[in-house]
Amino acid sequence: MKKYFTSLGADFSAAIVVFLVAIPLCLGIAVASGLGEFSGIIAGVVGGVVVGLISGSHLSVSGPAAGLTAIVAATVLKLPAIEAFFLAVVIAGLLQIIMGFLKLGIIGDYVPNSVIKGMLAAIGIILILKQLPHLVGYDKDYEGDETFLQISGENTFSAVFNAVNFITPISIIIGLVGIFILIIYESKKIKEKRLFQILSGPLLVVIAGILINKFLGGIDSVLTNREAHLVKIPVASSSAEFFSFFNFPNWSYISNADVWVSGFTIAIVASLETLLSIEAVDKLDPVKRVTPPNRELVAQGFGNMASGLIGGLPLTSVIVRSSANVNAGAKTKSSAIIHGLLILICVCFAPVVLNMIPKAALAAILVFTGYKLTRVSLFKEYYKKGWEQFMPFVVTILAIVLTDLLKGVVIGISLGLFYTIRSNFRTAVFVIHEKNNYLIRLRKDVSFFIKPILKEKLELIPENTNLIIDLVHAEHIDRDVIDTINEFLSHAHLKNIICTINKNDFNELHKLVNDPSF
Repeated sequence: MKKYFTSLGADFSAAIVVFLVAIPLCLGIAVASGLGEFSGIIAGVVGGVVVGLISGSHLSVSGPAAGLTAIVAATVLKLPAIEAFFLAVVIAGLLQIIMGFLKLGIIGDYVPNSVIKGMLAAIGIILILKQLPHLVGYDKDYEGDETFLQISGENTFSAVFNAVNFITPISIIIGLVGIFILIIYESKKIKEKRLFQILSGPLLVVIAGILINKFLGGIDSVLTNREAHLVKIPVASSSAEFFSFFNFPNWSYISNADVWVSGFTIAIVASLETLLSIEAVDKLDPVKRVTPPNRELVAQGFGNMASGLIGGLPLTSVIVRSSANVNAGAKTKSSAIIHGLLILICVCFAPVVLNMIPKAALAAILVFTGYKLTRVSLFKEYYKKGWEQFMPFVVTILAIVLTDLLKGVVIGISLGLFYTIRSNFRTAVFVIHEKNNYLIRLRKDVSFFIKPILKEKLELIPENTNLIIDLVHAEHIDRDVIDTINEFLSHAHLKNIICTINKNDFNELHKLVNDPSF
């Protein structure tokens, strides 16, 4: 408990940054999902407070995720009522809790580091490309979109080019000033100043954006950042209207098969995205703490149940918010909890103030976050590691940027698996020779996949030579490999090749003792 109090200053400062970033993302994802803005706000609050309290992650931040947008939108249209959808979210949460207790969180451990790092770099590139239009005042695509093909009919690149035709001058001014402030804040002298440790860069960017918008708007109404380019949170005129924003599941749909299918789909996708996210966030953690994945599934499960019970979107651990949290200097999970409380307090008591924030100011924060995620040094680092690391890293980036997060990761894992198998093939068959003496050594698990490689190596042995086939270092030898060796032995005498087999007869894993050829 003591560590939470000692780092409260840093966590509170980081919470403000995450809170500012989360607000437009919650609203944008909710609208794109076909639900009201308040559903996104609910998920943001629950993701911060409920998941934050239960989670074992120190830096991960949960909330509505762009990766679930298409699934949610399709589910809302398919189910008979909106109340049935919220019931599906509750079911998804229950399934995640069960998955956690069944220890299915281990799935995330099978994702290669090169793919995780590629995912982070891809998110950085997406943040930059997706926020550039918002930076100049072109807000056709919703905040938080991560897919290549946008709901607006454009794609990531065409939206950037089209934004040139819809430039709002004041948005550019606010955006550039914001980026300049964040660059200044990176300098060592600024970081050492006590005042600037309390007043974070992103908060100053937002304050500067509001002041610039008010000042220039007062001088020239043509320059002003129109309402469409500001954050837009629902404002309730009374407490009764505020509570009308909440929705509740209808339990009469519990026997509806589509509700259960939808709940299962949301649970699987949300769990995969969460496990990928916490793996990535652990890589960003300066202290290199490890998040318990099964506990995270349970935390997400309780979060989704709570969100669904009061009309919120399904949620996951989200890389964008988590990355902003890390970059803002968070130390413990207090920052995630505080950010959720800040959303709740401001939405209840100060929505008018939040609606004064220009989207360009928030875009500047996200662009700078993206730049830190996709730094050039990361590409150099993986290039030096060799093609087996560099190719999955680069392909993951391209695949995520050109499709979406989950598809891109699957493609990256597939390529990583290819290089792993390829590497095992190469090292499983070891050949050395000196004059007329040859040694072929089989190592590790020798599966049938290396059969063509072994066959090629054997047939390349020249005439009139001595050959030793060493099987002692192989932990397992597939039957197809044994047959390949036997076939070679049956005709080796035609090339006057004298063969000797070295094997460990006491190692039952070889299972060769019953073979008459040995």
